[in-house]
Amino acid sequence: MKSTLRAVAACAVMGSIAAAPLPAFAEPANPECIAPAQPGGGFDITCKLAQSSLAESGALNTQMRVSYMPGGIGAVAYNTIVGQRRAEAGTIVAFSAGSLLNIAQGKFGEYTEADVRWVAVVGADFGAVVVQQDGEYDSLPALVDAIKADPTSVIIGAGGTIGSQDWMKAAMLARAAGIDYKAMRFVAFEGGGDCATALQGGHVDVCMNDVGDSQAAIDGGAPLKLLAVLNESRLPGKLSEVPTAAEQGFDIRWPIARGFYVGPDVSDADYQWWVDAFTQTMEWSGYQDALTQRNLFMLPLVGEDTDAFVKEQVEYYKALATEFELVTQ
Repeated sequence: MKSTLRAVAACAVMGSIAAAPLPAFAEPANPECIAPAQPGGGFDITCKLAQSSLAESGALNTQMRVSYMPGGIGAVAYNTIVGQRRAEAGTIVAFSAGSLLNIAQGKFGEYTEADVRWVAVVGADFGAVVVQQDGEYDSLPALVDAIKADPTSVIIGAGGTIGSQDWMKAAMLARAAGIDYKAMRFVAFEGGGDCATALQGGHVDVCMNDVGDSQAAIDGGAPLKLLAVLNESRLPGKLSEVPTAAEQGFDIRWPIARGFYVGPDVSDADYQWWVDAFTQTMEWSGYQDALTQRNLFMLPLVGEDTDAFVKEQVEYYKALATEFELVTQ
């Protein structure tokens, strides 16, 4: 599956995913998408992508509700679904690479990647280094030089605590620049939206966020700018003017899979309904535009392929966490 991520990192277009008509199972009543963070971040974008595209593609005829369950970058939602809402056929929960990284480190408590049913990966995002639009940093080397001069002088904000994917992006940047990542001045937020708000208020100097939610904030008028994207090549469209970290001298990459899971006791029939609904939606002619509107990119995986991808990525993140001396299961 890492070959799939490499293809996404190179901005590959959607591969083949077998189109199939929805089976005769009834669609779930009162469908709900749980975004396991505050509004405005990547989980919110993922749920709203599902909310609109499942309806517009004709896969879902009932309005889906988006609800918010912040805590632990997905940990609270994960524990709630596995511990209390195991069989809710109509409830899907958004996850990202950050969720899988936290699972790899045991941050979801006693539960592991084997405790839910992984439905689909619906798109890819990429890490981004974000600063104030009119701030003092006009390039990634300028930011790195400031950190090198005094690691405590630059306040780095990110969604999640030490070991989170945003922290990992900062640590990888520090390592690539020859800086002791343990000396970083790091401030944790519940999600990327909170970090972006703090950045606008001058409470942090930089956010290690994602392209999707950061560009959405910029599109909405936030006085921010992307200093670098964490991909091997520039992204297309309006993001093509943003340089990569690699072309600025720091070869770090952070692709982010975004998708959904359901509870462990959801029936095979109901699980398959969601698999087929996302298959139909990602084959829909308007899906590429739906992704583009949210600054996301194609990475279509469903059912067993999603499950295999998740388990492989968790193993990769365990190895990465070990490299950075983080506690793993």
